[in-house]
Amino acid sequence: MAAAEQDLRPDVRDARRIVVKIGSSSLTTAAGGLDADRVDALVDVIARHLAAPAAAGSGGGGKELVLVSSGAIAAGLAPLGLDRRPRDLARQQAAASVGQGLLVARYTASFARYGRRVGQVLLTSDDTSRRAHYRNAYRTLDQLLAMGAVPIVNENDTVATDEIRFGDNDRLAALVAHLVRADLLVLLSDVDGLYDGDPTTPGTSLIREVRGPDDLAGVEIGSAGRAGVGTGGMVTKVEAADIAAAAGVPVVLTSATRAADALAGRPVGTYFHRTGRRSAGRLLWLAHASTPRGALVLDEGAVRAVVERRTSLLPAGLAGVEGDFSAGDPVELKDVSGRAVARGLVNFDAREIPRLIGRSTRDLARELGPAYEREVVHRDDLVLLRRRPAEPTAEHSARDR
Repeated sequence: MAAAEQDLRPDVRDARRIVVKIGSSSLTTAAGGLDADRVDALVDVIARHLAAPAAAGSGGGGKELVLVSSGAIAAGLAPLGLDRRPRDLARQQAAASVGQGLLVARYTASFARYGRRVGQVLLTSDDTSRRAHYRNAYRTLDQLLAMGAVPIVNENDTVATDEIRFGDNDRLAALVAHLVRADLLVLLSDVDGLYDGDPTTPGTSLIREVRGPDDLAGVEIGSAGRAGVGTGGMVTKVEAADIAAAAGVPVVLTSATRAADALAGRPVGTYFHRTGRRSAGRLLWLAHASTPRGALVLDEGAVRAVVERRTSLLPAGLAGVEGDFSAGDPVELKDVSGRAVARGLVNFDAREIPRLIGRSTRDLARELGPAYEREVVHRDDLVLLRRRPAEPTAEHSARDR
């Protein structure tokens, strides 16, 4: 084997289905409008990579790529006469409404130079934490890929409220990589990788590989991007890499200018090794993308049943309720000390819960009717939380596939 081949990252080189995320600062001008040359440069890299022959031993078949692209709000700033990203949600939504069309039109024209079609997919966290919506999102993306199109994914900023927002496209990209069962996630920004301090400070070094959380102990991670048009910084990228790696998807974090090298498997940027196994199911989305609308307090027996035996939550195990939520909303499950132990989709409105507390399903069915002879949270709609908030440990069931 040639020395150049030995230097490649095999998992990256052989990846067949890839998710690439590009940040706003890598696509826009300082004034906030789209930079056509930057968009074209990215598309050039992607199109050439998709056209490249499959590597020997990679299982054959062509490559597929999903592009998670920021830039809609940034692209809408200049056309609306805004000189910076607005802080209020209403003007952010207005900018996204204008900018999303400009962004997709630019991608459509750019990919057309290579005979490639694109498809726009706009998501909110509410679309993907619920079972039927999750399946529909997967089928849409999978079909677009099967038909040779490049899905352009973004958060649906025009309708997303604070309660159903992903918060940043780095996290969205990690979850999309899980959703489409990707072999690789590439996070592109204006920084060439993760450093052990401020990259502008002399003496700091690039961290070339991360095999687990211990490799980042004591590392000072910046929280803001340089361009000021996006929402994320290095913190969100590392968090996204952790989510993807824990779901069995390796991650390359580097700059947009090194995209071609990153996709080819050359040792650029920071490489996050897998730390968990690949799984099918939407529970990762429930853990990382949903915002709880309230909480259910569990007695000690119910906590043991849910956490240790992985059972559904029954009314008899309830000790209290917090917040105002509707059936189908995500809620936290807490112990009596207030520590969140799980998150799930609740089957009852908050106003119904008080009459259920501590009672058996048989008694409830006899008094209130058969609709009350069911779980408060079904185990297939429930994910356990580790010590770090929103990290799933539950097995994904067949109902999620």
